[in-house]
Amino acid sequence: MIKLTEVSADRPNTVQKSLIKKEYDQLAKEIGVMCEKLYANKDRNLLVVFQGMDSSGKDGCTEHTFKYCSPLWVSAYGFKKPTDEEFAHDFLWRVHKQAPAKGTIKVFVRSHYEDILIQRVHKWIDEEHVTHRINAINAWEKNLTVDNNTTVLKFFLHLSKERQEEKLRERLSREDKFFKHNDGDWDEREHWGEYWRCYEDAMNRSEIPWIIVPANSRWYRNYVVIKKVHETLSEFNLKWPELDTERFKDGKS
Repeated sequence: MIKLTEVSADRPNTVQKSLIKKEYDQLAKEIGVMCEKLYANKDRNLLVVFQGMDSSGKDGCTEHTFKYCSPLWVSAYGFKKPTDEEFAHDFLWRVHKQAPAKGTIKVFVRSHYEDILIQRVHKWIDEEHVTHRINAINAWEKNLTVDNNTTVLKFFLHLSKERQEEKLRERLSREDKFFKHNDGDWDEREHWGEYWRCYEDAMNRSEIPWIIVPANSRWYRNYVVIKKVHETLSEFNLKWPELDTERFKDGKS
């Protein structure tokens, strides 16, 4: 049973930044090689989901984990407030269109879980509707794994309320962060306790387990994500495909 108040958002005191950053850059390079092999084989795919409170590092994790990957192999999609067309359909309609094809990795920066988080926090849907959506999400994720050989990694970037305030204030003082500022992030912060309750419930009712990532430290957060993605791709035991040719069979042209 996940209880976020019992999980530290800080990095362990025993880890050294210089060693970790060197290791995770090497792991990221190896992820790039494995991603190309995944693309070459086109027999399975990976869905990476990032969720967390505002400023928890979803964009940063995406950038650092896949910085050595071609956009042909890896793409990201950020889920925002639904459009009028999306509102006119069921909540998973817009999500399924973004599911990864075989041979690719898709990153969800926020995801289908928004529809049982913000809508629940603000009581735009009732608890019966929440349960229906959780069941639908579990069924949808299982369908991906069974029907399209998808592996699903779901990361919750665990940021403390104090650290979030520091990062939100950065967006008010640093020119390169201005574009990330949104007054609404400060409004949502007022519902912190309710968001945590809804996150805990969603994670505890999820059939595919979540990975909780301490996110107060950017470099350690990136390391945990990169290491898990690397571990997952390594388990695929990816190899380059054999040469497929008739013309050059037996070494003859």
